[in-house]
Amino acid sequence: MSTVTQVPVEAKHQPARGGVPAMPEVWGAVAIASMWVAVLVTAGYGGDFVSQNAGQTESTTIPSAVFVAFFAFLASVAVAKRAFRGGGDRTS
Repeated sequence: MSTVTQVPVEAKHQPARGGVPAMPEVWGAVAIASMWVAVLVTAGYGGDFVSQNAGQTESTTIPSAVFVAFFAFLASVAVAKRAFRGGGDRTS
């Protein structure tokens, strides 16, 4: 009589996913860097948001990069949570 031992599920060999597509940290860093480069370009070449009161005696000027930076910050947080999460299954 012979016996066969079962290999635990976590010890089964997973096929290696090599290469750049398998590195979410790299793609996350590239995405975040791209967002902030867009903020930099907007700061240099973007227009301004100008608001004037009804009598057109006072105006407020806000660089458009302020708005772009706000949304880039929110997107950076979202990308960082997804790309740099520790451990676990990286496929979902």
